[in-house]
Amino acid sequence: MSQTVRGVVARSKGAPVEVVPIVIPDPGPGEVVVAIAACGVCHTDLHYREGGINDEFPFLLGHEAAGVVESVGEGVDSVAVGDFVVLNWRAVCGQCRACKRGQPQYCFDTFNATQKMTLEDGTELTPALGIGAFADKTLVHAGQCTKVDPSADPAVVGLLGCGVMAGLGAAVNTGGVTRGQSVAVIGCGGVGDAAIMGARLAGAGTIIAVDRDDKKLEWATDLGATHTVNSTSVDAVEAIKELTNGFGADVVIEAVGRPETYKQAFYARDLAGTVVLVGVPTPDMTLEMPLIDFFSHGGSLKSSWYGDCLPERDFPTYVDLYQQGRLPLEKFVTERIGIEDVEKAFETMHRGEVLRSVVVL
Repeated sequence: MSQTVRGVVARSKGAPVEVVPIVIPDPGPGEVVVAIAACGVCHTDLHYREGGINDEFPFLLGHEAAGVVESVGEGVDSVAVGDFVVLNWRAVCGQCRACKRGQPQYCFDTFNATQKMTLEDGTELTPALGIGAFADKTLVHAGQCTKVDPSADPAVVGLLGCGVMAGLGAAVNTGGVTRGQSVAVIGCGGVGDAAIMGARLAGAGTIIAVDRDDKKLEWATDLGATHTVNSTSVDAVEAIKELTNGFGADVVIEAVGRPETYKQAFYARDLAGTVVLVGVPTPDMTLEMPLIDFFSHGGSLKSSWYGDCLPERDFPTYVDLYQQGRLPLEKFVTERIGIEDVEKAFETMHRGEVLRSVVVL
């Protein structure tokens, strides 16, 4: 039997979101229904609303979520009814070329639920990142559910489902930050600050936060930055070099996704250093740089997609570190809101006033 619950839907490009009744089918083979406890408001959801991802409206928004498994479909044995889970959008297949070579974090054929959630009139919904968690309940593939410590605060640990994991992983997994290294992070929103926290966790010695907003630089300091640079008043590249004995940082993480900040990241790294692009560019952006500079600087240029994470490995680890007081994930929760406040949260996020608003259900 299907059930009707509340969900936040974007019906058309740029239109305000609405809280409307949505229909959740019973889980089929390999599927799970999860009762959502909390879901973060991520910039990706705003991209969906604005038509920046695709035009498959109407969208059921929300994807940074934690909740409790309510029912499971045939063949599901990875989770059971009552399990507390963090949702992810990288349900690995185990069969593609990346999985078979032992790199499932790069899986090329990730899973989503087969059945569709709908509006009451039968209109099929497109769930954001295959999840759609601004809702009382959602239908996902079982592989999108990662069991974690059930005593953890869902409003906090659910953020591992996207932005926080993207930043943490950019530092720890993609950037490979190690003890004593110098790290610079350009762009100190939620993802950039998570990268700073990851660099601190990995033991970096010098951690430089770069942004144009002093409030964001304060957040960055609270999460582990040892130095801050406001790029409205100084040259970011020169400031980073000055703070690293004139050499540049060992690892520079670009968390903005613009050509000009990528160039800053490139020239602010040490010779043979690493640049990690975790900020998401738009499809029309291009980059023009002298090829000789790529040749002469050496090192690594990497992009980081979801922090190169493997949810079943990384989520429980970071939840445990949070529970032990060693990873201050709670600092990312700026406010807790109701499901009817998502549109207002988009406005707050756009003004840069929060790290994360979290819908609590």
